[in-house]
Amino acid sequence: MRLFPRTLLARAMLLIAILLVIGQYASLKIFDYFERKPRATAVALQAVTVVNFTRASLLAAHENRRLALLSELSGKEGVRIYAADLLEEIEKLPDDPVIALIAAKIKEKLGNETIVAVNHFGIPGLWVSFTIGQDDYWVVIPRIQVDRPFPWQWLGWGALVILLSLAGAYLLAARINRPLSLLIRSADRLRKGEQPPKLPEDGLDELSDVNHAFNDMMEALARLDSERTLLLAGVSHDLRTPLARLRLSVEMLPNELGDSLKNGMIQDITDMDNIIHQFLDFVRGVEGEPTQMIDINGLLKSIYDRHTRAGRRMILRLAPTHLIPLRPLAMHRLLGNLIDNAFKYGSSEVSVETRITAGTIILSVLDNGPGIPPSQISRLLRPFERLDTARGNESGSGLGLAIADRIARLHKGHLELINRQEGGLEARLILPIVKNVAN
Repeated sequence: MRLFPRTLLARAMLLIAILLVIGQYASLKIFDYFERKPRATAVALQAVTVVNFTRASLLAAHENRRLALLSELSGKEGVRIYAADLLEEIEKLPDDPVIALIAAKIKEKLGNETIVAVNHFGIPGLWVSFTIGQDDYWVVIPRIQVDRPFPWQWLGWGALVILLSLAGAYLLAARINRPLSLLIRSADRLRKGEQPPKLPEDGLDELSDVNHAFNDMMEALARLDSERTLLLAGVSHDLRTPLARLRLSVEMLPNELGDSLKNGMIQDITDMDNIIHQFLDFVRGVEGEPTQMIDINGLLKSIYDRHTRAGRRMILRLAPTHLIPLRPLAMHRLLGNLIDNAFKYGSSEVSVETRITAGTIILSVLDNGPGIPPSQISRLLRPFERLDTARGNESGSGLGLAIADRIARLHKGHLELINRQEGGLEARLILPIVKNVAN
């Protein structure tokens, strides 16, 4: 999600670059179109001048001197003059709008009987015919005067314009992208249950309005969460006192009522007290606890000792010791919830395994219970969600896994519930191996 602004910026820069290249190309084509006629007119006028000068010079010379004059005129300014033969095969002019326009201008000045050719006999240049009496001649103007060289300098100036435009576009896009990045990071932290700092409300009007609306939303959510926490904490705290009195009264009842009835009532009161305790755990939160570099195996061994003393069978298969940043009390609560849940809904034996992979520590709590319908697995990670028929119709508040999932996300990890092929459920906790986690 955080890569989105960079991707958007890259796409915007690429789109701007493509549009600039298209604009530069279109500008060159438009300039070439409007510059074509003046250039063709200038070249045609040059050719007509050379032909008229050559023809006038040959007309003014005596017939016996024409061959010598032709030899003398050839080579001046690169212009060459050849005698023409009516049986020569004249190639068609190339498909070039500039050359076609030059040929039309030359025929307009010298007459339609004038022949215009390019690269005749393999000799490069513009060939223009003229006639003196019964004799036909060619005037060849070097190609360097006919063709316009490729405007390499235009490419340089065009590239400079594109670079400057891209630099300006990058600065503008970066200015827009910066508040968008802050907004996305804040939304991501809010999604994970954290409280991000307020966004700046200065800058562009549209982005300022968005940041102002987001800040108002954060404040409204914080007030709602605070009121909910206060309500649940108050109700839970107020219920525990009458429950304690009720339990004391039940224990003082005469034995004539029967031990099974008394024990059942005491168990019901204990279950209600446990539910209230989960309410308090859920609303209390764990965000304020600082992180410490702790070996998760140590937490598992302490939980193992507690369950062993209670007469429960628990199997540990632990990976080598590896210190990671954890909130000790929060992680102890998470592991306790997963293991207690496995004992509650599974059989009398629970296995806990840890393994280290590239960049993560994976902890699996395995039971041999009935499992969960695949379509309902995601529901169990939400608060107050229970699937009684799937896991033994046991009592509870539906907060244990929700608390575990919140703590996992607080540690930049995630919790998965997976049905085992051999039967039972695997609660898989995946934690990243990082140097530190923000408090």
